[in-house]
Amino acid sequence: MERILSVGEMRAADEYTINTLGVSSEILISRAGEAVAQEILKRFKGGRVLVCIGKGNNGEDGKVVAKILSAVHGFSVSTFSAEVGFFKIFEKKFDIIVDCLFGTGLNKEITGRYKTAVEKINESGAFVISCDIPSGINGDSGKVMGVAVKADLTVAIQEYKLGHFLNEGVDYSGKVIAKDIGISVWTDTCANRITDKDAALLFKKRPRNIHKGDCGKVAVIGGSKSYSGSVMLSHNALTAYKTGAGYAAIAVPDCIFNVVAGINPECIIRCLPDDGNGMVFDESGIKPLLGYNAIAFGMGAGATEETYKTLSYLIKNYKGRLLIDADGINALALFGKEILKNKKCEVVLTPHVGEFSRLSGKSKEEILSDTIGLAKAFAAEYGITLLLKNAVSVITDGTKTVLNTTGDGGMAKGGSGDVLSGFAAGLLNRDEEPFFCVAVAAYLFGRAGEIAAKEQNSYTITATDLIAALPKAINKI
Repeated sequence: MERILSVGEMRAADEYTINTLGVSSEILISRAGEAVAQEILKRFKGGRVLVCIGKGNNGEDGKVVAKILSAVHGFSVSTFSAEVGFFKIFEKKFDIIVDCLFGTGLNKEITGRYKTAVEKINESGAFVISCDIPSGINGDSGKVMGVAVKADLTVAIQEYKLGHFLNEGVDYSGKVIAKDIGISVWTDTCANRITDKDAALLFKKRPRNIHKGDCGKVAVIGGSKSYSGSVMLSHNALTAYKTGAGYAAIAVPDCIFNVVAGINPECIIRCLPDDGNGMVFDESGIKPLLGYNAIAFGMGAGATEETYKTLSYLIKNYKGRLLIDADGINALALFGKEILKNKKCEVVLTPHVGEFSRLSGKSKEEILSDTIGLAKAFAAEYGITLLLKNAVSVITDGTKTVLNTTGDGGMAKGGSGDVLSGFAAGLLNRDEEPFFCVAVAAYLFGRAGEIAAKEQNSYTITATDLIAALPKAINKI
């Protein structure tokens, strides 16, 4: 996994390196500037460069960049000091602009000369490279502090920062590269992100001498007359068979049996009693599924009291791994989430920000301002694994945290979450801890979105396209 640090964690590492290990701040500044310059030299043979310099160490990094590039044939280097604010220089045409105005410690809105400088950078049409983080992006939340530089490339000094990926940071940072400059990082509580190597651990070479009974059972429970597509998408992606499960079942209200029947002939269909639209709790309908290894519950079920009764029965009696999504989450928010504290099973919740707002009682603004803190607190209080879905999702068990940075904007369409839930349920069938299984599911799901968008484009891909791309994502690792 790759580390992603908060501003406080990075500051502590800086101080330890300087004060305990005796590496001077001047040396670290020199290394940081050189790291940025080297990334420029990898991409450009020459060109007109403007280095925009602010106060503090970030500005000092910029002076090093300017000095190095000035000594290389082919580069014409100018500098701009935001403190002086001589904006006439922006009337010139530059190929490359290096943003060294603010670092990760920015905690107030940008105003005055600095605001004008950011606006001039964004209007320039140049290739923009930010040192450590785009100026104006909060290093912890990723939110824009009034205005922010929109970078094509961000050279993260030593480690990735939370602000590179959360909220607006994911769009403003462009491509992010972390460069080691010798800062010693000891924390083991920071967030991480999954890599191909990590994901491959769930897809080791499969034995030839194996039986379907050895490969586990996975089920999806949900659906209603109004929302039959949700549960079918989840089940088709359960792709349980795409993730290696031996048996896959779908349990739906009897009123949509004819809709579901034959869609996926490899899978078992179980009918649940209904009221003409959605499921009605009946122990005899759910009890046969208690022997399954993993269950995904709630997609399209309707946030009704009967849905809650069915979910409550599972929470109290099921001993496998239970993934709760969509109307399962909404039912918990409406009728009582405290039941989670009486669970016999390992529970995974997969809300988007709106669902998490209803479940936690926190506003969307509060959640977006402290996504990791609130997610970790909720997961710890209820003893669950939480996958908080967003452009960059947060996966946490209350102690460990992973940010999933894969994906494409085209995935922001109805049905995508249902596909992820089914796919994650299939991976929860594995022996590895639920936290890791869900993190890998989110990672590969995002990779599938990237593949589908490359094959088509971000506007035309659908949830069904994501299902088709999942095997390709698995093959790539």
